[in-house]
Amino acid sequence: MVDVKEVEVVVAHHECATLRVGEVFLKIDADQTRTDVEVEAMALAPIPTPQVLWRKPPVLTLAALSGKALGRLGEPSTASPAAWAAAGAAVRKLHDAPLPPWPGRSPDRVASHIDGECDWLITNGVLPADVVTRHRGIAEAALRPWTPVFTHGDLQVTHVFADGDEITGVIDWSEAAQGDAMFDLATLTLGHREHLSDVIAGYGTDVDLDVIRAWWSLRTLRPIRWLIEHGFDPSAPGCEIDMLTSQL
Repeated sequence: MVDVKEVEVVVAHHECATLRVGEVFLKIDADQTRTDVEVEAMALAPIPTPQVLWRKPPVLTLAALSGKALGRLGEPSTASPAAWAAAGAAVRKLHDAPLPPWPGRSPDRVASHIDGECDWLITNGVLPADVVTRHRGIAEAALRPWTPVFTHGDLQVTHVFADGDEITGVIDWSEAAQGDAMFDLATLTLGHREHLSDVIAGYGTDVDLDVIRAWWSLRTLRPIRWLIEHGFDPSAPGCEIDMLTSQL
């Protein structure tokens, strides 16, 4: 790191920040329980993850992964169908692994949380009531009892790295927990529905398309307030509000 000439701010808000310094990522988090989960989840996951170089709270230092992210919201993915299928296969391997020792949210808890978020969106005029109501209705199909699996919990497309057709690693494991398999698949393909069939080809059987569509709606409604309160713009092209009003 001695010869590094530039520090890149990957993401930053009042709770945590991620910096790239050469080929090293520094993650600084005010809540060390999230970092505890991330480190343990990466150790348990049967798929490639970043190497932990050192940890001195509140800093976690990780080696950069080779390749690049499968894509970004609002932009076409340049990754091959084979790379998307490989991502599906990696997710299946994760879901088939032994459960992590900590539980995730129950369907009832998810339902209570999304109802509160929907009320906030309508009360504050962030979205038209009919849009919120429509997608809350679609989301209901996801809120059924599920058999828990080892889920990443935040498997957005920018967190999965590929080099050619090979998955080189998955980053940001702080939301990992026992959860619904369809949630990971929905999060990965959110904004990239055209690659869902590629992901399923790699993932295999036991995929419920109606539940994935339900998680698309729920996953898009749920973070809007957090994004606004943390200085992000969920109405940018390809982002949550754009998808709710024009794509889903």
